[in-house]
Parts: sequence; structure tokens; C-alpha cells
Amino acid sequence: MRKLSYFIGSTIDGFIAAPDGGFDFFFPHVTGEYASYLTTEYPDTVFAPARAGLGIGDAPNKHYDTVLMGRATYEPGLAVGATSPYAHLRQIVFSRSIAESPDPAVEVTAEDPLSVVRRLKREDGLGIWLCGGASLAGQLLPEIDELVVKLYPVVAGSGIPLFSADFAARNFELVESRTFDQGSVLLTYRKPATAADAEPEQA
Repeated sequence: MRKLSYFIGSTIDGFIAAPDGGFDFFFPHVTGEYASYLTTEYPDTVFAPARAGLGIGDAPNKHYDTVLMGRATYEPGLAVGATSPYAHLRQIVFSRSIAESPDPAVEVTAEDPLSVVRRLKREDGLGIWLCGGASLAGQLLPEIDELVVKLYPVVAGSGIPLFSADFAARNFELVESRTFDQGSVLLTYRKPATAADAEPEQA
């Protein structure tokens, strides 16, 4: 079964964007070894208009073939004319206010996100990337299998949090930690396996 991964940048104090939704304060930290690693290992997550300039225009998807976005995550690209921000992926935007998709390559739906994800997981393919934002991540938390946090050496004080949801503590296991020379850390957490996920014993 396909897995849902929340691959997201965060400040040390747990914010993915400023109160107004901006996240350009992360950009000065995406340099050198770290930038090279992201474009090489996660080309799937690179904004489509930037791929050619980074020399990965035709790079195959490594981890994901589908991206999920909330309206607030989709709209900044839309504002600068990027109607299909991840054209190399299947793009699904969850919104009750966008009446019609501005691009035929982007699916806009008001359907329950959990229902959509559970259906996607039953399909064949690579992983599903949850791009943001906090509200959608909160709704999909029961179905998130992996959390990949790009932890930047920044304290914001306030802003949009990693998740916006009612309190319900859920455990994840740290399976990988990679530190880069400019201070960022890539942390990979996975949902602990349950008894139902275990391989059946051989007779």
C-alpha cells in the first residue's frame, strides 16, 4: 500500500510559515551541500518552474507521484502565475472556495481529505506527498505514515504551525537524522508499525 508523507520545512519552534503564509525566510538557508542534497534526493518536491534552472527538468520522481495541497498552500504559486506548481506530479488541491480548477493538470476537490487519501493509498504508484498546510495536515494526521521535517536554524516566535488540530498525542519513531553544514537538519519519522502491519508467521 502507498504511504502518505508530510514533507515540510519548519523552524526550530515548529512553524512552517509566517502568520501571513510567507516562508521566504527559509530560502537563505537552502544553500550548498543542503540544496544539492534536496535537489538530488527529493527532485519530486522541487517547484516545477525552478526545475530547469536547477538542472533537474527531466529528473524522474524518486519518492512521490502525487502531491496534496490545501488552498492556502496552492495560492502563493497561483498568484505568480504558477497554475501547475508541480506539473511532474498528480496535483490535488483541497478547497471549498475554489469553484473551478485554474489548470487542467490540477484537481480541485471539496471531498473529505481522509476519504481521498484512503482511496489513493489503495492505488498503485509511488508515495503521496502532503505539501501543506497546517489545517490539511491536521485533518490527515490519522493517515500520515511518514513525517520528513526540514528543520531550519530559525526561531520564528509565531506563525503557521506544523499541524492545526485538536489535541491527540500520536507517537512517531525517528528513523533518520541528517545534519548539513549550514545548520539545517533533515529528520525522518515514521508511524510505529501495528500488529496488523506485521508479516504473518510462516507455518
